[in-house]
Amino acid sequence: MSQEVEETLKRIQQHKGVVGTIVVNNEGVAVKSSLDNTSTVQYAGLMGQLADKARSVVRDLDPSNDLTFLRIRSKKHEIMIAPDKDFIMIVIQNPTD
Repeated sequence: MSQEVEETLKRIQQHKGVVGTIVVNNEGVAVKSSLDNTSTVQYAGLMGQLADKARSVVRDLDPSNDLTFLRIRSKKHEIMIAPDKDFIMIVIQNPTD
């Protein structure tokens, strides 16, 4: 990964409440993560599927539109997903911090 990407991930990780960051490729494989392996695999698989379904919903509603950002908040975490052409960026944050 480029130095610029590494610096950006490091900067995001330093924000208050950030539990972890994951970068997933098109095949659903995590290429960079700050979480343990079990959590990384679980988040990468499930959030990748969710982003695909959300993208389908957006395109079904308006074929000229596309998903750019997805934010989910639960009692425990806030999960932000930024899908791109080649990668998906996932940030898990503790909303109470």
